[in-house]
Amino acid sequence: MKFLTFLHDGREHFGGTVDGERVVDLTDGFGSLIAVLRAGRLGEAEAAVRGGEAGLELDSLELLPPITSAEKYLCIGVNYANRNAEYKDGSKPPENPSVFMRSRESFVGHGQFIERPPESHMLDYEGEIVVIIGKEGRRIKEADARSHIAGLSVMNEGTLRDWVRHAKFNVTQGKNFERSGALGPWMVPLNDDIDLTDLSIQTRVNGELRQDDHTSNMMFPIEFQIAYLSKFARLKPGDVIATGTPNGAGARFEPPKYLVPGDVVEVSCPAVGTLRNEVRDEVV
Repeated sequence: MKFLTFLHDGREHFGGTVDGERVVDLTDGFGSLIAVLRAGRLGEAEAAVRGGEAGLELDSLELLPPITSAEKYLCIGVNYANRNAEYKDGSKPPENPSVFMRSRESFVGHGQFIERPPESHMLDYEGEIVVIIGKEGRRIKEADARSHIAGLSVMNEGTLRDWVRHAKFNVTQGKNFERSGALGPWMVPLNDDIDLTDLSIQTRVNGELRQDDHTSNMMFPIEFQIAYLSKFARLKPGDVIATGTPNGAGARFEPPKYLVPGDVVEVSCPAVGTLRNEVRDEVV
């Protein structure tokens, strides 16, 4: 089961697919994925997809991020052990996760262009597994965190490397250029067959494997992240959590391998699917 958001007849639609080929349009009955999550109707939506008329070809649709209007896009930095080792003090594990936020305008959907801005040619990729919150909570216990997850998606957490160093303590600028990252292709509902400690993530650029890691190597597991974040933020349905990227980003090569127009970035998690985007220069 996959839930997706897409453009159809000039407006945003919401639907689902079982076979990955044909889509049931759920817009009239459910509105949007975030509306479904806020109303606690995910089970109803799944039943509607299984019993509905799959009248749209998936390949013919322009996909948007599965969540287009989340209240919060929370991102965890330097969370895989090998990634931490890339830093000068990498031998010392962090006591708490690094956290920053992104805006919804910084993301495009699967198949859409990621844009390199004229202010910087240091556009980099960061492949990540994404958690989408399904149930509101504050000070969530780690043991209860899984019950607050609606599903999983994938992100290319595109980063302008020089702009994350514009200030002494702040990476926000380099993480929020419009259309610099991607989210999708869809949300896969969390089910009993998905082990959050047994997920793999790979990033390829033009077919070359650049990142390859496993959630068992996270310093802060996904359930811990939810518990930690909910201490200071009330997590709400539709909130997006990017759970960290492995080593192998372009900045870590010598010389660096930054993205250029025409590059194709593919971020894959077998439990979810593959997010694919081509890079182009932003037109100003």
